[in-house]
Amino acid sequence: MNVNAKDTGTGQVENVVITNEKGRLSQEEIEQMLKDAETFAEADKEAKGKIDARNSFESYVYSMRNTIEDPEKLKDKLDPEDIETINEALEEAKEWLTANADADKEEYEE
Repeated sequence: MNVNAKDTGTGQVENVVITNEKGRLSQEEIEQMLKDAETFAEADKEAKGKIDARNSFESYVYSMRNTIEDPEKLKDKLDPEDIETINEALEEAKEWLTANADADKEEYEE
């Protein structure tokens, strides 16, 4: 059996050949492993979506914090009250992320 794996980040592709030699997995065991991989593929996809959504939200929070603290971008252009309001919202977002580590993808996107 030939198995191909591709790292989507780097684009690197590896090939593995699985043979049924003595002391190795039986054909039934190999087929069960393939069936399990297909079964868990959807769960893996959902987990990746959740992680990507969380990372995106975290990145947005930290990007906003850096933006409002940069004098050339917004800090000198906004009223101190507005900056305080934004900082409070960012702090609430950070606290929410900490308290809701098990949130689903839709909650992070919301």
